[in-house]
Amino acid sequence: MADSVRIVEVAPRDGLQNEAVAVSVATKLDLIRQLRDAGLAAIEVGSFVSPKRVPQMADTDEVVRQLNLDGGVRYPVLVPNEQGMVAALAAGVREIAVFASASETFSQKNINCSIEQSIDRFRPVVEMAKANHVAVRGYVSCVLGCPYEVKVAMNAVVSVSRKLAELGCYEISLGDTIGIGTPWQARDMVRAVAGELDIATLAAHFHDTRGQALANILACLEEGVSVVDSAVGGLGGCPYAPGAAGNVSTEDLAFMLDGLGIHTGVDLSRVVAAGQFISAALGKTSRSKVAQSMCA
Repeated sequence: MADSVRIVEVAPRDGLQNEAVAVSVATKLDLIRQLRDAGLAAIEVGSFVSPKRVPQMADTDEVVRQLNLDGGVRYPVLVPNEQGMVAALAAGVREIAVFASASETFSQKNINCSIEQSIDRFRPVVEMAKANHVAVRGYVSCVLGCPYEVKVAMNAVVSVSRKLAELGCYEISLGDTIGIGTPWQARDMVRAVAGELDIATLAAHFHDTRGQALANILACLEEGVSVVDSAVGGLGGCPYAPGAAGNVSTEDLAFMLDGLGIHTGVDLSRVVAAGQFISAALGKTSRSKVAQSMCA
């Protein structure tokens, strides 16, 4: 198990994209500032997608333009196509993420194309990124199950991960989009992908629909994964994955890692405060068990 883990905070994008309440640019920037001050060095701040499909992300360009991109914190954004990439470059982004699914049906529901078509769609995006010295991260969704197909073949997960790496993604985040996996399934999935790709290039991304996220992450850490995605307050979900709960909460993840003696550089009390801030802005209670306990 690694001595340190890099936490990628996804609340400003993956967390807020599924909320009925759209928060202001000022609120998003305040959240990002609090996350940065808590020690999080990678914060996904939005996505350049169609505002008709995801209206909560319509102001991502305004958010990016007001960030200090030279301050040492990485601020990736999600980019689905060339049009989004052009907008991202105009805003000055330094890192993007592209996303593919291991499930054909989910790919069609989410981005209206097959898996192979999605990979082809990303080729010019990655080429534009490389030409402009923009780093590219890759997401693979539905690695342990699909809301439409239920089971997803392991070879499909491996294949999509390999193709994203071959495109030029420096890191592949493996996502249990509907939160249906269990620890041994997570372990076997990571082992399968690590048979093709360096374990150092893999990240874990778990939703906590059935309360298995932390256990699944621990299983991945034991395999050598050292990067984990999370969201303060347990925010998240997916508009195209009915019933999926939020991401594993950053508060609970940081507490577990600290208990394991694993360095994250994250200040737990500040992370809890950030989670309480955005939960209040959304008019909801934080899903983090650690936050609920500390704030009781």
